[in-house]
Amino acid sequence: MNKLTDVVTRGFLYLILVTGAIVFLFPFYWMVINSTVTNAQMFVYPPRLYPGRVFLDNVRQLLEVIPFHLNYLNSLIVSTSRTVLMLFFCSLAGYAFAKHRFPGRKLLFALMLGTMMIPQGVSLIPWFVMMSFFGWVNSLKALIVPQIATAFGIFWMRQYIESSVPGELIDAARIDGCSEFGIYWRVVAPVILPGLGALAIITFLSTWEEYMGPLIILKQASKYTIPVALAVFQQGGGMPPNYVVMMTGVTLATAPILIVFLIASKQFISNLTAGALKF
Repeated sequence: MNKLTDVVTRGFLYLILVTGAIVFLFPFYWMVINSTVTNAQMFVYPPRLYPGRVFLDNVRQLLEVIPFHLNYLNSLIVSTSRTVLMLFFCSLAGYAFAKHRFPGRKLLFALMLGTMMIPQGVSLIPWFVMMSFFGWVNSLKALIVPQIATAFGIFWMRQYIESSVPGELIDAARIDGCSEFGIYWRVVAPVILPGLGALAIITFLSTWEEYMGPLIILKQASKYTIPVALAVFQQGGGMPPNYVVMMTGVTLATAPILIVFLIASKQFISNLTAGALKF
C-alpha cells in the first residue's frame, strides 16, 4: 500500500512539474515559431504551432532595417568583457576580504555593502557626467570599465571563499613558497569554480538585457546593443510594426543566453547544492 501511495504521489508531482514546464516554455516556443512565418500566418486562428519556412527572409528584413549584426557584436563584446573582468576582479577582491586581515577591512567592506542600497537610477546622472568627462559617450568602454567590479560580485565571492576555502590550504601554499597571487590563481580559483559559474550567469544575463545604460550613453545605431536596437525597431519611426521580424530579432537575442546557461549551469547548480548543504 505504501509503495502504491509513493508511486501515485511521485506521478502526481511529475505531472505538476511537466505541466508547469509546458506552461513556462510555451511562450518561448511560440516566439520561435513566429520568427519562421509571415505576418499573415502569425495571426491565423487557431494559432500556428509548427515552424514555417521564411526565417532567413525575416533575418534579411531585420538586417535591412537595423544593423543587427553590429548590435549583436556590441552586446557580445560588452557582456563577455564585463563577465570575464567581473569574475577576475570580484574573486580577487573577495579573496582579499575573506582571507586577509588588514587595517580598515571591516569598515571598507561595510561601506562597499552600503553602496548596494543606492538605487541604480540615482547613479545614472553622475555616471553619465563622468563618462562625458572621459570622452566615453557613444563608446562601449562606458558600459564595460565602470562595471568590472561590483559590490554584489565582491560580496558573493567573499562569502563563497570564506566558506569553501580552508585557511589551512592557504597556509600550506605559503609554506611551500607560493606567492599571494599564485595562491589565488593555483589554490583558490580551482576551488571556487561553482561560485564563479553562478556569478558568470548572473553577470552575463544582467548585462545582455541591460537597457537604460546603453540607451543613455550610445548615440549611433551601429553602436547600439541588442535591447536598444530592438526597442528602436519596435517604435518603427512611423512605419507599421512588423511583428514577425521583431520575433526573429528576439529569438536571435535569446540564443546566447541559452548557450551561457547550458555551459555554466553545472557550476550554478553545484553552487546552489553546496549552499543548501552548508545551511
